[in-house]
Amino acid sequence: MPILNLTLSTAPDLETSRQAAAILLRLTHGILHKAQPLTSIAISHVPPEHWYIGERTLADHGRASFFLDIKITDETNTAAEKAAYIAAVFEEMAALLGPLHEVSYVHIDDARPAAWGYGGLTQQYRAVKKMEQAA
Repeated sequence: MPILNLTLSTAPDLETSRQAAAILLRLTHGILHKAQPLTSIAISHVPPEHWYIGERTLADHGRASFFLDIKITDETNTAAEKAAYIAAVFEEMAALLGPLHEVSYVHIDDARPAAWGYGGLTQQYRAVKKMEQAA
């Protein structure tokens, strides 16, 4: 049940957003094993003239960039899975956006189960209920 916030260094474009969402949905399911029906993706666009790395804009650098912030429940993925995810996202965003500036980020936020949830229930509550039902 992750939520992904993706910022792209592009002018708003529906097709780019659709392609980025499809990439992230596939990778989040395939590498991090998150359920697609519970994955939420919000995409925003910042024109390259308004995205700075150091004192220069991405337009000055002649490169694209992105920032992905994904929140997942703590201890549900290994370090190797997260590393593979970060590498795959970078590779696929480069294929979508063109040459990327190295300073393009993926932040995987391991949220504590007691402080994170959806539908009005914490992940900790869901885990406890699931264990009780299995017993």
